[in-house]
Amino acid sequence: MPHSTRFRQPPNKKKATTTDDLPPDSPPERTPDDTGGDIAADTDTDTADDTDTDTGADTDTDTADDTGADTDTDATTGSLSAAAAGSTSDAAPDEDVVRAGWRNRYPAVARTVASAVTVAAAVLVLVALLLPNQLSRLTPGEFLRIPVEGIFGAALLLLLPPKARRVAAIVAGVGLGLRTLLNCLDMGFYSVLARPFDPVLDWILFDDAESFLRDSIGQAGATAAVIGVVVLVLGLLVLMTLAVVRLSRLMVRHSAVATRTTLVLGTVWITCAALGVQLAGVPVASTNTADLVQDSAQRLRASLADQRVFAKQANVDAFRDTPPDQLLTGLRGKDVIFTFIESYGRSAIADPAMASQIDAVLKDGTKRLHKAGFASRSAWLTSPTAGGGSWLAHSTFMSGLWINNQQRYRTVTSSDRMPLTDAFKRSGAWRTSGIMPGVTRSWPEGKFYGLDHVYDTHHLGYKGPQFSWSRVPDQFSLSAFERLEHGKRHDKPLMSEIILVSSHNPWAPIPKMIGWDELGDGSVYHGIQKAGKDPKEVWKDPAQVRTEYRRAIEYSLHSLISYMEKYGNKNTVLVFLGDHQPVPTVTGENASRDVPVALVAHDPAVLDRISGWGWRKGLKPGPKTPVWRMDTFRDRFLTAYGPKPGATPPRPAH
Repeated sequence: MPHSTRFRQPPNKKKATTTDDLPPDSPPERTPDDTGGDIAADTDTDTADDTDTDTGADTDTDTADDTGADTDTDATTGSLSAAAAGSTSDAAPDEDVVRAGWRNRYPAVARTVASAVTVAAAVLVLVALLLPNQLSRLTPGEFLRIPVEGIFGAALLLLLPPKARRVAAIVAGVGLGLRTLLNCLDMGFYSVLARPFDPVLDWILFDDAESFLRDSIGQAGATAAVIGVVVLVLGLLVLMTLAVVRLSRLMVRHSAVATRTTLVLGTVWITCAALGVQLAGVPVASTNTADLVQDSAQRLRASLADQRVFAKQANVDAFRDTPPDQLLTGLRGKDVIFTFIESYGRSAIADPAMASQIDAVLKDGTKRLHKAGFASRSAWLTSPTAGGGSWLAHSTFMSGLWINNQQRYRTVTSSDRMPLTDAFKRSGAWRTSGIMPGVTRSWPEGKFYGLDHVYDTHHLGYKGPQFSWSRVPDQFSLSAFERLEHGKRHDKPLMSEIILVSSHNPWAPIPKMIGWDELGDGSVYHGIQKAGKDPKEVWKDPAQVRTEYRRAIEYSLHSLISYMEKYGNKNTVLVFLGDHQPVPTVTGENASRDVPVALVAHDPAVLDRISGWGWRKGLKPGPKTPVWRMDTFRDRFLTAYGPKPGATPPRPAH
């Protein structure tokens, strides 16, 4: 094809005969006879076959050599013409000519760099179009597919006029960057919470994530991590936009080739989709981005609709109007303790890699408690969350409502719903308290739960070291509970909620059991903490993570069983359970959300009240033991220990 360059003014057809006024570091000028047809490479101006198909319309189209090195034609044409004419003016050379100097001196390097940048842009866009939103799907086969979104996008950019094309390229780049960011967030949420990111309700969790990092790796490390994330997010959006814009310009310069390629890929995609062609078990014809966008839109609509639906559900409470003297009549005179064990899930009991050790702890604990005069029953509850979000499980268990997101949590804790703990307070027959070693700031939800006294991490008297995220070892928390509440004389029996956090991720270092009279103010734990494992080293190997998780659960169980042995009495009633399953690194993909629950009592009459529940004897539930949703427990419990034991509980509103 003939080569030509567009100019705003007629080119000066005189040959350059002098270089006297060129800058000292400029290469000698070449006449048209000397260029050998390479003027496009040396000056980065468009040639006729590289020109926008919208001839004369795109007057500010970026120019480049065939590899994609870009400069603005209109901005540089005049100065390049003047230079070609051998201008003897004393004026300084055009800035664009100076900037293009390195390309003139090293044309091969310029072409190589431009080609590398173009290839990188294409790879970035292709990866973004095919990127899955779960780590388990992050395989080579996922990236060997044909994205239909890329085909439609290329066709659209080729058809649009210049100005609309530039706007569309920028919008597409930003949108693709945001979609990539959401995919990365989904990967993180699936890895930790076994669910995708909710773009409406989950932003508040980033504050908790920052707090977790601060507690785990220190303030400096957490700050550095936050800055790094912000830089990566901004960099991703900018680079993705630049990549799409660059590819759009390249397609327009080579519109004939781009059109043919788009038609061929479209035909191949349709054929593969019709025949169901797969590569490594993955369909070659991909609709990945479109599917993910549709899924996000559906989740967004569901989240917005759920707010209205749940607000109505929260207002329906079968026990709201129950007279105080009829609440929990079957437990009058008993000290009732509700204890949550962090991340104590079904996998701890059912996973072959952990089952034998945890089974031994539970069997031994059952025997030890029996020797101390206690009997127990156990079963399964299905938690609304997994991997994290303990407060969602706590509120579900206590409120009798399914709390599986932050919006529901805020709604229920600001309502007049009667949680199980508040039922004890409303009865007027119990003093209520909470032991919350994981709470480091004000906790207004304590009023919702009906707790007269809340002891957070600052009120337990602990002077020892922090065990990664866990600020207070479980044994010390239980000892503080005995010292501050259970061991004191009160005019009323005690109802308490206790959160045990030593089994919280990252499960290293782990405390160990010591004599109850050796705890002191917790200073004894300094040596234990230093001898423990480094969480960064543990998390390099999933097998080590599972081992340390199992050891942490063993420690929490030992602490609670030992406490009951030493400080339990004939009026003590204990209900303990896990709040949720651990992260998928421990459980594997698609694990259930079941957690163990057990009821321990010295008085046989207490267990007689739940004889119709079908729970298994002992602390370990069996594979065929009943499985209830966690939100059904409150109504069953209030019914069993109300004035009519064994009556069918009112149907909860879900």
